[in-house]
Amino acid sequence: MRRRTFSRQNTDVELFPFLSILACTIGTLILLIIVLTSQALDKQEVRIVARNEGEKGINESKNPRYIECRKDGVILHPSKIFVPQEELQSPNSPLQELIKMIKINRNTEYLIIAVRPNGIDVFNQVRTMVQGAEIDIGYEPLDAGWQLVTGEETSNETQK
Repeated sequence: MRRRTFSRQNTDVELFPFLSILACTIGTLILLIIVLTSQALDKQEVRIVARNEGEKGINESKNPRYIECRKDGVILHPSKIFVPQEELQSPNSPLQELIKMIKINRNTEYLIIAVRPNGIDVFNQVRTMVQGAEIDIGYEPLDAGWQLVTGEETSNETQK
């Protein structure tokens, strides 16, 4: 009996479909990296909006006033007036004027202080002044890269 012979044919493997899928995957990953890094580089915006604390809240009927403590001084919001650290104790500084105004209206106003990581020393100075004036305060820590938008600035933007 005769043996059956098999002829071995060279089979070529086509890698084009695999390379095509690999190129699409790499392109998608590059696009994802670009989108994520562009979002990370944008300054994030933080809105501080005072809420009523309900029936037993002490600030339920009071309007908030906002200031931001930084390393070199204080920013009064929404006017964005900057008061350097050296002028915080000055009797005619805008911060002292604000504290006097809130002290007069302490039944209808209180102070919210936004604190940057490098503004702790300035915050301690401001808190001492505010507590000496017997004004109600609240504070909110902020990250260094966040842009602060207060509730007053938000309402002014929506009215425009």
